[in-house]
Amino acid sequence: MEAVLVILFMAIVGAIIGSATNFLAIKMIFRPYKPMYIGKRKLPFTPGLIPKRRGELARQIGITVNDYLLTPDVIKNKLFSPEIRFAILQFAQTKAEEAIFLNNKTLKDWLELAGFKDVPEKVEGRVDEFIEKQFVALKQTLSTKPIEEIVPEDIMKTVDKKVPELVDTLLLKGEDYILSSSGEITIKNLLNDFLASKGTLGGIFQMFLSDSSSVVAKIQHELVRILRSSETKHSIVNIMNDEWEKVKKRPIMNYLNEIQLEPILMNIQSYAKKELAIDERLNKTIHYYFPNGHEWVKYEIMPKVVDKALEIAESHLEDVLKRLDIKEVVREQVDSFPIEKLEEIVVGIASRELMMITFLGGFLGGLIGIMQGLIVQLLN
Repeated sequence: MEAVLVILFMAIVGAIIGSATNFLAIKMIFRPYKPMYIGKRKLPFTPGLIPKRRGELARQIGITVNDYLLTPDVIKNKLFSPEIRFAILQFAQTKAEEAIFLNNKTLKDWLELAGFKDVPEKVEGRVDEFIEKQFVALKQTLSTKPIEEIVPEDIMKTVDKKVPELVDTLLLKGEDYILSSSGEITIKNLLNDFLASKGTLGGIFQMFLSDSSSVVAKIQHELVRILRSSETKHSIVNIMNDEWEKVKKRPIMNYLNEIQLEPILMNIQSYAKKELAIDERLNKTIHYYFPNGHEWVKYEIMPKVVDKALEIAESHLEDVLKRLDIKEVVREQVDSFPIEKLEEIVVGIASRELMMITFLGGFLGGLIGIMQGLIVQLLN
């Protein structure tokens, strides 16, 4: 009976020692968190394994993550897969449609969101300045350059060719007028005025020419003969060509001196602003100008934008990862992660396994205690 009690006692002591040893070993992985001292001497095994090797552990985790877990190929395969591309495209299409076409924001609102204030007033001011600047430049040009330098050469040649045609038209119109009843009356009146201006002698001729119809007819005939003469046409053409050459050599403003240009400028500015109607046009939504714009953006623009963005991102991925330096980021994060939180996570995940390790230590300790008790009894 005494031997059984000794063996049982040793088994219990062994189990307690074994479980306590394993429990302490598990705790020493994380604890103590900081070095402990007696006076100036640091106690051995302080701090715990993880706190003591924290820097090396963080560095090794960073290298592992950078070299094996988050490599450029892995990120490319995950980030630029068809599924990701489809998800990004759907998100972009939805946001573009909601943000641009399915709200009541006007163009003016969008411009204000972009930081552009009082756009209509500023645009109208710029329009006035532009028109005035162009008007002054045009006035300067018309005042200094002759007509032949301003008007295109082909137009000038066309006008030159039209001079003989114009003379023909004028001669025909003159002939028609001379032979008309109005022309006959005009000639008769001119004849009477001429004779009346000659005093007594003219009066005597008027008495002999009381019926002046025949004389008027002869004058008409003679005038028509003169108008139909080639010499007449040639002379008039030469005269008009000479005058036209003089006109071409002069600036247009020589013929516009009496015209007030300032009211014209103001009218042009008012007309331009009225036709532009900047404020009215900017108070319309994008949907007003592009009723089917959301379909175009959704199915034409966004796929191209997403594909281009992913293409650019993929081409610059390795450079970005180098600049990001994942292993350094991971090292810093692990190195700054609270040991208490890390212990809580590990123990929370492996609590059953750690408990079983403690129980296993107790079991082995108890088994060793029984064996020791049996050996002691055999030796006695």
